[in-house]
Amino acid sequence: MFSFTSMGGKIDSSINKGKAPYIFRLSGQNYHSIGSLLPTNGSKPKFSQLYIYDTENEVSNRQSIFCDSINRSASTTDVLDRHIIQELKEMLDSENELVKSYRMARDCFQQNPHINLKLRLIGKRTKDGRTYNLPTASKVAALIVGDIDDSIDNRDIIVKTQQGNVERISELHPSYLALQYPLLFPYGDDGYRVDIPHKDITPASKSKRPNCTMREFFAFRIQDRPNEFSLIQNSRRLPQQFLVDAYTMIESERLYYIRNQQNNLRSESYENLCSAKNQGSSDISKIRKRVILTSSFTRGSRYMMQNYLDAMSLCKWIMAKSSVKLMQLFTQWSFRNAACLTLIYVYLWMVITRFLLLSMLTHSSLLKYRTKKKIPTCIVL
Repeated sequence: MFSFTSMGGKIDSSINKGKAPYIFRLSGQNYHSIGSLLPTNGSKPKFSQLYIYDTENEVSNRQSIFCDSINRSASTTDVLDRHIIQELKEMLDSENELVKSYRMARDCFQQNPHINLKLRLIGKRTKDGRTYNLPTASKVAALIVGDIDDSIDNRDIIVKTQQGNVERISELHPSYLALQYPLLFPYGDDGYRVDIPHKDITPASKSKRPNCTMREFFAFRIQDRPNEFSLIQNSRRLPQQFLVDAYTMIESERLYYIRNQQNNLRSESYENLCSAKNQGSSDISKIRKRVILTSSFTRGSRYMMQNYLDAMSLCKWIMAKSSVKLMQLFTQWSFRNAACLTLIYVYLWMVITRFLLLSMLTHSSLLKYRTKKKIPTCIVL
């Protein structure tokens, strides 16, 4: 309801039927998009536009848009408590620095409705990421009147006055999570940053991995600690969406790293490029660029093949030992029919388990099973 950005992908709510626990399912590519400061002519305000446009009826607008987004009828609007929405709005107005920046833009439009205004969400921070510092409006956002100068960083988010399309924001922006989850980050504080150093790391330290990874950051944030209140752990259903979003961010960062490390993987020596060059193609730059996924990437083809080979090696080692032991037991305890029958059952169970591993760990079998059952590519928590 109070999000600045929209969430990509398709949220499947059909699974939440009956009395089972709530499940958040998301299919497709996940990303965050942000719109302009003001809606286009004839359109209703959405997301961040609600902080600027028609703020006199802001509570009613948020209530109606929230009900429309979850496909509820108009009669269920009374279920939402307007008093709670008003209190949350006042809390964000007084504490959240991102909200304060949008309110400043609102005041500028009220003074001059025809002003060409842009809001710059700054992506570079100067303070140490290990120290918790309350953000200030001047360090988080800036209002720009007129044209944009050359001091804009490549990670800065520029929100224009009116534009027909939405802009996708980077997962590496410090305010990426605060824009989507203002109730989990009530002060507009920073999320993950690429320059957060590890503990006891100084500028003179010579470490191969001096900075914190995205997975380490989320593992630290979702940890439940004694004598410390965790807002993420006590937000009922919202943490499920937050964790799914965090997982997709980690996957995106891994894919981005693999795409930029193709030279170190010697991807130019793979079969397609070599065969194209051997066939007489002098210009192989026209061939579509291929990104090689290493076996360390979860659910990749090489990851599946490595797990399959490991499973077959374990099955071979276990089956060889069990076969010898079974023959010895048959020769020594042949008079014990019950024990022999039990061992036969165990042996058959191990054979069946081996073939189950073979079928489940093969990548092609997984694709056929997913296609047959029409299972979407989704993350379920």
